[in-house]
Amino acid sequence: MTVDALSPWPRMIALVDMDCFFAQVEQMDNADWFKKPVAVTNGLQGTTIITCSYEARAFGVHTGMRLKQARQLCPGLIHAPSRPYRYAELSTRIMEGLIDITPDVEVFSVDEAFLDLTRCQTLYKGAMNIAYLIKRRVWQVSGLRCSVGVSGDKTTAKFAAKKEKPDGMTVIHPEEAADALAPEPVTALSGINKGIGRFLAHYGVERCGEMKNIPMSLLSKRFGHLGRRIWLMAQGQDPERLTFNVKAPKTIGHGKVLPPGTHQKNTVLIYLQHMAEKVAARMRCFHYQAECFFIGLKTERGWLKTKAHAGIYTDDGHVIYQLCKAFVDFYWAGQGVWQVQVTALSPQQGKQLDLFEQPDLQREHINQTVDKVNYRYGELTLAPARLLQKSTMPNVIAPAWKPKGHRKTI
Repeated sequence: MTVDALSPWPRMIALVDMDCFFAQVEQMDNADWFKKPVAVTNGLQGTTIITCSYEARAFGVHTGMRLKQARQLCPGLIHAPSRPYRYAELSTRIMEGLIDITPDVEVFSVDEAFLDLTRCQTLYKGAMNIAYLIKRRVWQVSGLRCSVGVSGDKTTAKFAAKKEKPDGMTVIHPEEAADALAPEPVTALSGINKGIGRFLAHYGVERCGEMKNIPMSLLSKRFGHLGRRIWLMAQGQDPERLTFNVKAPKTIGHGKVLPPGTHQKNTVLIYLQHMAEKVAARMRCFHYQAECFFIGLKTERGWLKTKAHAGIYTDDGHVIYQLCKAFVDFYWAGQGVWQVQVTALSPQQGKQLDLFEQPDLQREHINQTVDKVNYRYGELTLAPARLLQKSTMPNVIAPAWKPKGHRKTI
């Protein structure tokens, strides 16, 4: 199919994907590591790789691999402890820089962003030129490389960005999107998990080009709106628009990995209290409260978990910790623990008052003072005495981190 490269598209969407973002930052900040195999873990004590450079991947090293195994594959592997605040700083700089190209930017994750270029495409004279300008702007504000995909919808743009990595640039015209996607496995598209893949395979759909062989109604009946979107996605017609505002949270949670097989009750409680205080501080920062909390311990037999009710809406770490302590006392039998999780469920914005419950104004004042001090001098500068013994493992930056709103957290 022959298309006019400069004619305006009905929609023009770009996806910016920072190549091995954390590892690339470490290579940039440590000149001796440039073009050398680098693996990033959660702190010096971290044993699992959270990302690695392309030089390390050439040896078979990959995300999720144990550091010990990675060093066997790549003896010269450089171990870099993660620096989440540095990554957040550069991510913010990149996202703000992209706004210079178009104000219509959706921060998709800490290292990805969608740009809606529909309204300004004629100004920049074509998709390929826009892709080049995006890459140049990212380099100007961060000194980092990225891969850019441009097409007529979000799913195809994301697919395009993955085609030529690292430092790639791929344009798929909307009229060519269906043909470009046709030979690809449906599970290669963002948002189609293995469960959906199995459902589609049952009806003879394993590749995108086979999607047109089944009716949209089959998917919409099983998956609702998502099903309709999947049917269109596979044919290069993803209808989803960019989202510019951070949606209200369904949950606010934090988790932490423990030394494998931890049996000491005091250690488990320290980790739980740390997570309870982080959840509470994050809720207070964005004026949320919750009444119900998920509390979980990951053991060798899977998750030991509960949904605990406080009886009142709260943003107080002490109240949340008491729920955690009661859970441990009642449910935990001393089995080895690998991870803890504390999550506020269905948090509500604004104070939720109980007619028969008097607010603890002194406690609220203490929490406000603690938040001010910790904001200025660092997390847990003021904290319960038990947390002086907290884990030395650093905080992590979640993939869903965003530079604004309740997802701006580490």
